[in-house]
Amino acid sequence: MTRLLTGILVFPEVEVLDFCGPFEVFAAVRRDEARRREGPSPFDVRVIAEAAGPVPASGGLRVLPDHALDDCPPLDLLVVPGGWGTRREVDNPRLIDWVRRQAAGARLTASVCTGSFLLGAAGVLDGKRATTHWKSLDRMRAAFPGVAVEGRLHVVRDGAVWTSAGIAAGIDLALRVVAEVCGEAVARATAPHMEYPYPEGNDRRVPT
Repeated sequence: MTRLLTGILVFPEVEVLDFCGPFEVFAAVRRDEARRREGPSPFDVRVIAEAAGPVPASGGLRVLPDHALDDCPPLDLLVVPGGWGTRREVDNPRLIDWVRRQAAGARLTASVCTGSFLLGAAGVLDGKRATTHWKSLDRMRAAFPGVAVEGRLHVVRDGAVWTSAGIAAGIDLALRVVAEVCGEAVARATAPHMEYPYPEGNDRRVPT
């Protein structure tokens, strides 16, 4: 089985559930639910940071990445979470250039919450539909006038680029990516394993 190399970016003040939610989904996937303990997920999930060493996430959680930017291999799937730290990282040229280069070669690129601002800064969202946390929709429209910001949907897909609403929405985004890569039956089997409802609809859950 060829596994998809899946990189989830972290940075200081990254929102915990933004990256842990998708991590849990991708790590929990099994193509054969009846043989769950006998094989790995089809997603080989790695945590990526700008440099080696612990990264302080929101709430004080410290995360130890698998790779730094310089030793991260080309990814099949790139996931960029959000959080307060994105307000600083949009002005980090090294990180933004890495996002741009990885997204250019990836099969799929996704953001959760305000991670979309990092994709926008890297030019990944130019001319595309995208979304973000409901509190940041107007800020996103102002920052990226070339992006069609969608305020009504929970998850937005435009070609190979996926974006989602805030925080817990990353779980729904990841389940939809699993359905795209592995088939809906696999995604629907993954959700109850996590005791999480499979996303039947796609309306934003917080009114905007």
